[in-house]
Amino acid sequence: MDTIILKELFSVTLILFSVIDILGSIPFIIDLKKKFKKVDALKITLVSGLLLYAFFFIGESILHLFGVDVQSFAVAGGLIMFFLGLEMVLNIEIFKHDPQLAYNSPIVPLAFPLIAGAGSMTTLISLNAEYHKINIILVVFLNLVIVYLVLRASDFIDKKIGVSGSIILRKFFGTILLAMAIKLIKNNLMA
Repeated sequence: MDTIILKELFSVTLILFSVIDILGSIPFIIDLKKKFKKVDALKITLVSGLLLYAFFFIGESILHLFGVDVQSFAVAGGLIMFFLGLEMVLNIEIFKHDPQLAYNSPIVPLAFPLIAGAGSMTTLISLNAEYHKINIILVVFLNLVIVYLVLRASDFIDKKIGVSGSIILRKFFGTILLAMAIKLIKNNLMA
């Protein structure tokens, strides 16, 4: 039986928050707002939520279709989280983004792949191998609320934290993500 565990909620929230990295994406969001004049925070949050929950609930079935067990996928997800953390800490680009998709619609770069991209989807499946489902469901919702609030207040946040604050947040959450990725890989390799 799934139970809500506060320590788990906190850990999973930090992991998913680090992967989504909505605060580190504020400069990108500001740039999109300038290009599109209006970014619909609610619509982007709802599309992101639909993608994240859909992958969380049917992702494992898709894995079984390809003959992959959850532990192996968790190790692969841990590796992706590790490289995402390296990107954040070292300020390098490991995962290349398709420039053709970048500016066709604000939903495409924001909802997918920025919020509900390969990293967050892989992370959800990986977390499913380690944590209770109810905690992950709640954490996805909590992160979507944070995403919505950040999208709504991105101009204000950008002015308050500035470039230095954004860099510090990105490096801090990148380090947390690296540590969580190593733990996830280690636990699932032992399993």
